[in-house]
Amino acid sequence: MALPQRAFFTLHETASRWGCTIADIGGWATEGKLDIVTGVSLAICGDEKVSGKITISPMDMLPLFRRSGTGPTVIKLQRIKPEHSEEWCYVTEPADGIEVSIADLLITGQDVLRFEDEYDLLRRIGGGTGALSPYDWEGMYVALLKRVHEHGIPETQAELIGYLQDWFADVAENGEIPDESTIRRRLRPFWRAMRGEK
Repeated sequence: MALPQRAFFTLHETASRWGCTIADIGGWATEGKLDIVTGVSLAICGDEKVSGKITISPMDMLPLFRRSGTGPTVIKLQRIKPEHSEEWCYVTEPADGIEVSIADLLITGQDVLRFEDEYDLLRRIGGGTGALSPYDWEGMYVALLKRVHEHGIPETQAELIGYLQDWFADVAENGEIPDESTIRRRLRPFWRAMRGEK
């Protein structure tokens, strides 16, 4: 059985995955293209107690996103957005703000996949060195056609990827299955064609 979709990626992991810098990610977050989140144990914002997942504003942490790499790795946040809130809250306790490390800044897995879909990132990732693949891609395409013929097009691409991961798990002789992003890259043109997208 396939594992569920990954819940979070660190900024370093995301930058490596996309072939960009952390500064680029900070800029896209500032433009509202994605959210950067982290977790806090407890903060007081006026009369409200805030804990758990929060969204941060990259402009409030600008020194962390210096392209030169000369910035600090930890900063104090004075403003946060609690989960399920549209409003920014100003931290009153601790009085000097919440200490946050760049290593603790995250992007949700759902946001990463949405961003990759929107900007077609996986299609531009290199296609390998020409070596023989350890995976049965031709068999996967047959399983894909059979699934669509018998049950129609799934509601979501994630559902179809999960089905194909299960198929790989069933047929793999050595127990190895391709990761979600690799299947997604192979599936992408078929999914777009089935959905009537360009």
